[in-house]
Amino acid sequence: MTNYFNSPIMKSFSLLLFALFAVVSCKPTNELKIVQGNALGTTYAVSIFEKELNGGDIALRKAFDSLFVAVNASMSTYQADSSISRINAGDTTVVVDELFVEVFWLSERVYRESKGYFDPTVGVLVNAWGFGPQGPSTDQPTNLDSLLQFVGFDKVSLVNRKIQLSQPGIQFDFNAVAKGYTLDKMSMALEELGASNYLIELGGEILAKGENKQKGSPWRIGIDDPLSPESNSLTKIIGLSDQAMATSGNYRKYRIDPDTQSKYVHTINPLSGMAEPTNVLSASVIAPTCAEADAYATALMAMPLEMSKTFLKERPEFSAFIIFVDEFNQTQQISQGYFDQANVE
Repeated sequence: MTNYFNSPIMKSFSLLLFALFAVVSCKPTNELKIVQGNALGTTYAVSIFEKELNGGDIALRKAFDSLFVAVNASMSTYQADSSISRINAGDTTVVVDELFVEVFWLSERVYRESKGYFDPTVGVLVNAWGFGPQGPSTDQPTNLDSLLQFVGFDKVSLVNRKIQLSQPGIQFDFNAVAKGYTLDKMSMALEELGASNYLIELGGEILAKGENKQKGSPWRIGIDDPLSPESNSLTKIIGLSDQAMATSGNYRKYRIDPDTQSKYVHTINPLSGMAEPTNVLSASVIAPTCAEADAYATALMAMPLEMSKTFLKERPEFSAFIIFVDEFNQTQQISQGYFDQANVE
């Protein structure tokens, strides 16, 4: 699971915003404003119609900056005095905030539904494989069996805003859900400023509200081709409105062992402890909130392909798009729910 907080490396997957806007009128109602900035070790961009933004750029950036400070103080593993860092260091006195509480309970639900393939207690594995705050590692962990005793969301609980661990040494890493959660909070900040039609992108995750008023249609979003991540080639384009989308993939963030040339990826299997690539190249999920989309996309990326197929078959209402390589080394796709509807191009 990727760490986004104050990290120079973004999560190993991206979404390409596919919206070309032409300002055809000088009237404020038709003027599209794009506000950009840096947050959580990555970048964000907000496409919004100027008349809907009460207080302008200053109010927007102030609201966002306050949010980013709060998220980092709660869940940044790169910030030594954050709640999650103190908990990971063994501090049992930490009283967590509402942000932490909401992410904890969402994580617990997705952990159960994914049968453990989404698990924010993989902190020790993330660090062991060199994807954590300590930076890259040149060696494959040799003590995976001993590390796995510290992994399992069923080994932790939240009581009166305090984390209880079944044993010392368990470490949290919320980075496979916290970015999506932050984007949801950015959306709430925009609505408090009067916005109702906008598109937010944070490090590749997307949340769309209303429509692109200049075109009178949903916001158009593209999904990268995981086999050509640097070429801006798209696998699919969809129209998105009042929904969020997240994509997880291992085609950007990975490391190569200099001695064995083995490839290790950032999506770690919480059950085996391994960081080896699988035949799943990317998994995209559309959900009402970006936190849900983020968590489920990570779960589908971590699961064996056959298990993902079963997971989706049991949930026909679920919207997912998986790109994988079959036994003949051919690229294949699984598309379900919203990805199969008429507005998908």
